[in-house]
Amino acid sequence: MSATRFQRIMLKVGGESLMGDREYGIDPQAAAMVAEQIKQVYIKHVQVALVMGGGNIFRGVAGSKNGIERATADYMGMLATVMNALALQDALEKAGVPSRVQSALQMPAVAESFIRRKAIRHMEKGRVILLAAGTGVPYVTTDTGASLHALELKCDVLMKATKVDGIYDQDPQKFPNARRYKTLTFNDAIQNKDIDVMDTAALAMAKENNMPVMVFELFKENNLQKAVDGENIGTYVSNDVETVFAE
Repeated sequence: MSATRFQRIMLKVGGESLMGDREYGIDPQAAAMVAEQIKQVYIKHVQVALVMGGGNIFRGVAGSKNGIERATADYMGMLATVMNALALQDALEKAGVPSRVQSALQMPAVAESFIRRKAIRHMEKGRVILLAAGTGVPYVTTDTGASLHALELKCDVLMKATKVDGIYDQDPQKFPNARRYKTLTFNDAIQNKDIDVMDTAALAMAKENNMPVMVFELFKENNLQKAVDGENIGTYVSNDVETVFAE
């Protein structure tokens, strides 16, 4: 086995990571970049499960605000995550990384149904698991789905790959003096209203079950590998740390 800090990870990737420079949809080059990041840890024998978002195609909350009934909008968002998972699977296979798509909604023509023990067995055999359609029920975000699946699959950490290099005390795009946290307690992450990198339900579930969360920037070269190796990047959220700003 590898000498990495984490042996089995849950990686939450937003649908926006597959857009590239487009305003919406899927850019094959962006998918290839994400696949290459995953390959770097795959070849180190790290077991990877991945939850896809669907915001690059359709976001359920936005759809409900525009007049679509909320449950219907959420189901449409789930279908968007399936499309993203299939696109990323294609990129992974082209990179030489075996993978399986499992869906919380039954669609046997394109994906396996999610079965916990089967997903674990796939990882043990060296396959990346792409978990699509969230939890299969409306009113639940993909962040919460990632937290739930991380616990089900006995992952060592939930890693959320974002556009920013960690969690800040303020929005770094609006406030130039915003400071990045190196480590953060779950209590502080939940109570600070300026922190919205993950929804409260996802953080609360991770806190209650002692599932550490790491937030880092995906599109920095080798960043996923550095995160898995335990290097000081991003923000590490846990019950077992103190809230400390990065230097």
